[in-house]
Amino acid sequence: MASSSSLNLSQATLSRSAAQQHHRGSNRPASLTTSSLPTFPGLKSSSRAASTRRRSVRASASTSRRSVRASAAVETLETTATELIDKSVNTIRFLAIDAVEKANSGHPGLPMGCAPMGHVLYDEIMRYNPKNPYWFNRDRFVLSAGHGCMLQYALLHLAGYDSVQEEDLKQFRQWGSKTPGHPENFETPGVEVTTGPLGQGIANAVGLALAEKHLAARFNKPDSEIVDHYTYAILGDGCQMEGISNEACSIAGHWGLGKLIAFYDDNHISIDGDTEIAFTESVDTRFEGLGWHVIWVKNGNTGYDEIRAAIKEAKAVKDKPTLIKVTTTIGYGSPNKANSYSVHGSALGAKEVDATRQNLGWPYEPFHVPEDVKKHWSRHVPAGAALEAEWNAKFAEYEKKYSEEAAELKSIISGELPAGWEKALPTYTPESPADATRNLSQQCLNALAKVIPGFLGGSADLASSNMTLLKMFGDFQKSTPEERNLRFGVREHGMGAICNGIALHSPGLIPYCATFFVFTDYMRAAMRISALSEAGVIYVMTHDSIGLGEDGPTHQPIEHLASFRAMPNILMFRPADGNETAGAYKVAVLNPKRPSVLALSRQKLPQLPGTSIEGVEKGGYIVSDNSSGNKPDVILIGTGSELEIAAKAAEELRKEGKSVRLVSFVSWELFDEQSDAYKESVLPAAVSARVSIEAGSTFGWEKIVGSKGKAIGIDRFGASAPAGKIYKEYGITAEAVVAAAKALC
Repeated sequence: MASSSSLNLSQATLSRSAAQQHHRGSNRPASLTTSSLPTFPGLKSSSRAASTRRRSVRASASTSRRSVRASAAVETLETTATELIDKSVNTIRFLAIDAVEKANSGHPGLPMGCAPMGHVLYDEIMRYNPKNPYWFNRDRFVLSAGHGCMLQYALLHLAGYDSVQEEDLKQFRQWGSKTPGHPENFETPGVEVTTGPLGQGIANAVGLALAEKHLAARFNKPDSEIVDHYTYAILGDGCQMEGISNEACSIAGHWGLGKLIAFYDDNHISIDGDTEIAFTESVDTRFEGLGWHVIWVKNGNTGYDEIRAAIKEAKAVKDKPTLIKVTTTIGYGSPNKANSYSVHGSALGAKEVDATRQNLGWPYEPFHVPEDVKKHWSRHVPAGAALEAEWNAKFAEYEKKYSEEAAELKSIISGELPAGWEKALPTYTPESPADATRNLSQQCLNALAKVIPGFLGGSADLASSNMTLLKMFGDFQKSTPEERNLRFGVREHGMGAICNGIALHSPGLIPYCATFFVFTDYMRAAMRISALSEAGVIYVMTHDSIGLGEDGPTHQPIEHLASFRAMPNILMFRPADGNETAGAYKVAVLNPKRPSVLALSRQKLPQLPGTSIEGVEKGGYIVSDNSSGNKPDVILIGTGSELEIAAKAAEELRKEGKSVRLVSFVSWELFDEQSDAYKESVLPAAVSARVSIEAGSTFGWEKIVGSKGKAIGIDRFGASAPAGKIYKEYGITAEAVVAAAKALC
């Protein structure tokens, strides 16, 4: 019975997820054929270096086939098996070539060069169930160089994933297809994370590996290793150049993520040409300095045994992540475009496709998978089902012995929240002491961590300022991975992307991360990927306005609220007090497929009468109103710290006989999603006298106040001075609100 229950857990996860889908080395590998080196700035085709390189490539090409055949005698596989692997690898190459050619769009070079890596991983190493892409204990794969996505689509197709059929390959990069131009986890089951912007994927992979290490430390027992999977990634030269990859790989080395194995596609070609024009560092040395184990596979084109041996060595290293530098030829097999930038991001063209088919001895029509290759790969469907069934039986035994831990792990796997979890959130009255919303946020964070097993997070070296420490837990470190406080260091961009990986590891993992609101500029790309990939990260952003005072304009966000309100599928909150802060956290937890941003104050704010958790759930709501018949003389609208200012202005206007409605507009997105009737009840169309106040850009506020209303805000950079002085000089005052209201009504 327990075994059945465990199986149902995996099936439920599958059903729910399906329902929710809507360094340079001097030795280069031998090229298979003659390759022309293109002309590009910094290395002219007529240059001595270019001529020497072409001679070298041609010379290596003439011996390539002989060297491959000679090496067959020392291969561990039988000759026939090796030939089948060659055939399988070429199948991967040509599925990519054909799909890109049909779409006349895409990146064939990486799949052609990385096919051996992909084959060894998906056919020999990784554990997965093609019929349940969401099986919890599967190995994870991340294609950080997302432009080469046809590599992954071809592998998913061969392995038997329902998400990538032959027709899907033929619809590569077309409207409504499951094979978009870069991997998207929400479109293609089997794709773990959304990649494309270079470096994001390897940082996501760090998050996935962190999640595995954390959960293994919490739930594994001496007699039961219930959490045991690896994270594999392929990244390219471009990923290596991006700063985010260094941020993420630095902290991965510090954390000792031994089950993270990254393959570096060392092909020395970028869009502008040979990487020697801009990228000559020793990647090997850098990664060793970052605390990684480094292995070099010198022949990534045909060295299957080298790749296997490297993976075996990597798995033997338990206390460090591993970088396997695999030197490859981009566009391997193309007679005229291999080892050149022209094969990076363009279709080969019909003539070159034919030449490549002839060169690699591939007589088949486009998209054809030879029967022996198909038969070889077909074993993964029953084998994957058996792996999952074996794990389910193991979990059933685990559940009998460790029922409490099993229940927690189940909730993390399923994403099911504990009953009554929201009751843990603190509530406040007007008599409660004034406090900064960053402090009130810490109260909420600690309350949630007590009742939600998958709640964890941290700050980019600002925990004591962002107020994000979970007081009942220690720090997640190499020796204490069971703890829940994550110390990211000053790595904002890496932090955001790592949290995306955590969130996308399991539905019940809810990561939060923090810095000053203005420093979202350092991590915006990761936050955008959060929204796109439906990763429910909670972004705790403090010091949200000129209210931080003396630190000045470098630290005072102005345009940031508007910029996040413009981003799809993200919830932007600016709570005014304790109840609204608690409400924002409630909504954030309830939206696992939408990231949330909480903009929080440094300065103390009063607990205002009329605010509520329930109001926040509506986005905008009435805090106070002395009008009747839904026809106030004027509507005052505030957010965050300026709701208090609007409340003071409302009080003054009421003393003068005006009927005033005070509205808190904590989340534009949530308000937009309410019914027309509700929106009319808060902001009646007949009332055009509307004044908004917010210590940020007025951009976008016309949508709320209308063409006849007035938006009070800041459309210039801030200043270094005490907060009160800045507010006064910039006109963010109750007096300014009163004057604007009187001018309108």
